Amino acid sequence: MPCSSSSNTDVDALARQRYPRRVLFSIGRAATILAICLSLGLHWIALQSLAWTTMLVAQARHAPLSEAVAKTFDGAHPCSLCHAVNAGKKSEKKSDLQSTTAKIDMICSARPVRLPRPFVLFEQATTNSNLSDSGDSPPVPPPRAGLS
Repeated sequence: MPCSSSSNTDVDALARQRYPRRVLFSIGRAATILAICLSLGLHWIALQSLAWTTMLVAQARHAPLSEAVAKTFDGAHPCSLCHAVNAGKKSEKKSDLQSTTAKIDMICSARPVRLPRPFVLFEQATTNSNLSDSGDSPPVPPPRAGLS
């Protein structure tokens, strides 16, 4: 069954309207994930992993694997990327320390202190609420015809 040209153009127009939304949604999601990863410091972990992998491969060419692993992770033989990662982490920590001291002054502003009111015990009036004292008797049920 052939499709009419108007239905094809409707589908195409609908696809063009939805495509930018999907792309923008995907770009927004990727930007959010990237921001979270950078704020957690995962870029340093990725760079350090890359440095270790490169060192391991380079050292495994000239020595047995066990010796290459030992030299890679002993900390005595860092590569240039390891030095760059350590310098980046240190500079990031310094900027974090400097920014927290500036924030402390703003947070520690004087605020009024509100204390809760003390508990005050009071006596309630006692009443006697017996039905016999009030003079009213409970309602009497109607007699049942089937029991007699």
